[in-house]
Amino acid sequence: MLFLQNAGKLLQKNIREYGMYIALFVIMVIFTITTDGIFISSRNISNLMNQTGYIAVLAVGMTLVIIIRHIDLSVGFLAGFLGAIAAIALAFWGMPVYAVIPLVLALGAFAGVLTAFLVAQMKIPSFVATLAGWLIYRGAILVVTESTGTIIISNDTFNALGNGYIPDIPGLNFLPEVHKLTLILGFAALLLFIFNEINDRRKKLAYDFEVLPMDIFVLKIAFTSIIVAGITWVLAGYNGLSWTVVIVLIVVGIYDFIMSKTVLGRHIYAIGGNPEAAELSGISVKRLIYVVFGSMGMLSGLSGILFASRLQSATTTAGTLFELDAIAAAYVGGVSAAGGVGKVIGSIVGALVMTSLTSGMNLMGIGIAYQYMVRGAVLAAAVIFDVATRNRAQ
Repeated sequence: MLFLQNAGKLLQKNIREYGMYIALFVIMVIFTITTDGIFISSRNISNLMNQTGYIAVLAVGMTLVIIIRHIDLSVGFLAGFLGAIAAIALAFWGMPVYAVIPLVLALGAFAGVLTAFLVAQMKIPSFVATLAGWLIYRGAILVVTESTGTIIISNDTFNALGNGYIPDIPGLNFLPEVHKLTLILGFAALLLFIFNEINDRRKKLAYDFEVLPMDIFVLKIAFTSIIVAGITWVLAGYNGLSWTVVIVLIVVGIYDFIMSKTVLGRHIYAIGGNPEAAELSGISVKRLIYVVFGSMGMLSGLSGILFASRLQSATTTAGTLFELDAIAAAYVGGVSAAGGVGKVIGSIVGALVMTSLTSGMNLMGIGIAYQYMVRGAVLAAAVIFDVATRNRAQ
């Protein structure tokens, strides 16, 4: 009885954070049942992770943008344009992959800084500034591809970013159908997670901070361990971890560390909570707008690379609706429309929710028109949930 009371209080207090995990779990259970288990198959989950990659990295950057009370509508076609630049550099300029990737990321960061200049210096609303960017980059894609149309990318190293998988450990003969290195990495990640959770709890107790009741803490560790172990086993059953997943995990790890462990992250949250108070406390709001939008542009370049690599080509329609998927993923992942609230890991969960909806409905044979309606309803529900929880807190 005490356990149920503790669980109820915890869920009520952290409903914003835990709601998205519950939603993802429910979605996966429903589609697993309605597709007779096809949805949860190793092949489909692996494809689902790869399809989420280019939207996930955009969602990470969009999370920071929304936290500081802005929006960026240009990221979709910016990603498509930079993917086309990567394709042209590889196919026509003869540049090596190790030079193309930094070039594209740098161009993305530069585009983000230009947007930040309009927002921070010229005081143009971010909606208008990035809408202008949306139009400009849409036209830029058509300009760079008008003479050739679809640009085929034949570089195997580049294409492996979106389609390749990490190599397995040679010489291990047990479980021949399972990717052993993926199992080892998953087990190591699980141990690291448990160690960090226990260490964080010990530190909080040392300073008399509030911690979860022991039974709930153990349940959290056990539930998360089961989920991580299950996903690891499923991925190991089909080629293992893809390079796309590895890249997304690295991006998430870096940005989560920045937002939760550094002064820069605290300043970003402070700006989102109250820009005027943050400025008065000595935080340079303009400088951080440059940092956040520059970061968003760089991640747009990475998204364009992952998408072009996955398609092994650059097309005139690349980037269409990417920005809306990224915004939806951020909101579903718990970012507040009022700013100042949101987590990077939440945006990844939000991206998985939106991609899972698309994948599951495709497997069920549901038409694209109804898919858009369902995804729109989920986004509206997420924003309504955000408003309702904020009003209750006040």
